[in-house]
Amino acid sequence: MSQAQQTIEPNAQHRYEITHADLPLHCPMDGMSLWNSHPRVFLPIERTGGKAKCPYCGAEYVLKDD
Repeated sequence: MSQAQQTIEPNAQHRYEITHADLPLHCPMDGMSLWNSHPRVFLPIERTGGKAKCPYCGAEYVLKDD
């Protein structure tokens, strides 16, 4: 099961590992409640060497190989 299919508490972690199934990447991710988070922002992780950082909350995302 991909991380996007699970219920995820927004802004609870500072580092998230994602897979290609989670693309296109946006923060907050699918499954995160939006009521206590920031506006959705898309992060082009596939163009940034497999790493991205959210400009709103500072969460770091790492693209893992499947």
